[in-house]
Amino acid sequence: MTTQVKPPKPPKPPFNIETATLKVRLAEDAWNSRDPERVSLAYTVDSFWRNRNEFLSGREQIVPFLQRKWNKELDYRLIKELWIADTNRIAVRFAYEWHDDAGSWFRSYGNENWEFDQAGLMMRRFASINDLPIKESERKYHWPLGRRPDDHPGLSDLGL
Repeated sequence: MTTQVKPPKPPKPPFNIETATLKVRLAEDAWNSRDPERVSLAYTVDSFWRNRNEFLSGREQIVPFLQRKWNKELDYRLIKELWIADTNRIAVRFAYEWHDDAGSWFRSYGNENWEFDQAGLMMRRFASINDLPIKESERKYHWPLGRRPDDHPGLSDLGL
């Protein structure tokens, strides 16, 4: 008889440093998958986003937004870092590298404020992001596309 092992449940509020840090890493992993459907499942069906100058309401708007994003931002690699957490809110800073279809590279820096429901789904996401053109030789993220390896430095370790 085989015993099925259930995956651990994602962290949900109230958050402490450990559970918030795990929540941030799980979000980073999902975004690095570049799978809009997978990413959208972390949000409530009626979630609200402000992303740069775009305002989105609900999962049905998140999926096409992410499809457009990753069709433009090629070879996308992201690192997120916990800034602070309290009860059902988490603040994150992040940086990601990508290039456009002309081969120009960018590092995009930003901050996100997240608010979660009792089940641990994100209800609100506010993201402020700035793009910095970089030379390909200035890139710091060189892991294969997908999840950042556990031994790869984080933002603070990279001086970002």
